[in-house]
Amino acid sequence: EVQLVESGGGLVQPGGSLRLSCAASGSTPSDYWLGWFRQSPGKEREAVATIDSRGNIRNTPSLKDRFTISRDNRANTIYLQMNSLKYEDTAMYYCAAARRSKWLPFRDDEYDYWGQGTQVTVSS
Repeated sequence: EVQLVESGGGLVQPGGSLRLSCAASGSTPSDYWLGWFRQSPGKEREAVATIDSRGNIRNTPSLKDRFTISRDNRANTIYLQMNSLKYEDTAMYYCAAARRSKWLPFRDDEYDYWGQGTQVTVSS
């Protein structure tokens, strides 16, 4: 089992930046893809980006120019650097873990463990 704890959310003005963190613990985190998803009120949860311990990455194309995922394997932590934030980026952001036997997992049903989420609100 993998435990995931997100942090770094908050209130930011349009055009601002935030960096989210997700600390993984428990079963060997290096055996898992670690990804970010987000969900806005009234909308389905969507994948943002995912990364494995070797640095393989899959991004949502519409976000990749503003959002960057990275991973520190020694710290068992992933990050999501979000720049040029827009009102529509307001959402609960979740960290999730999927077993490495999967390749570039991007559906939420491919993920086995989830964090509690961190709220990002973009507002002036």
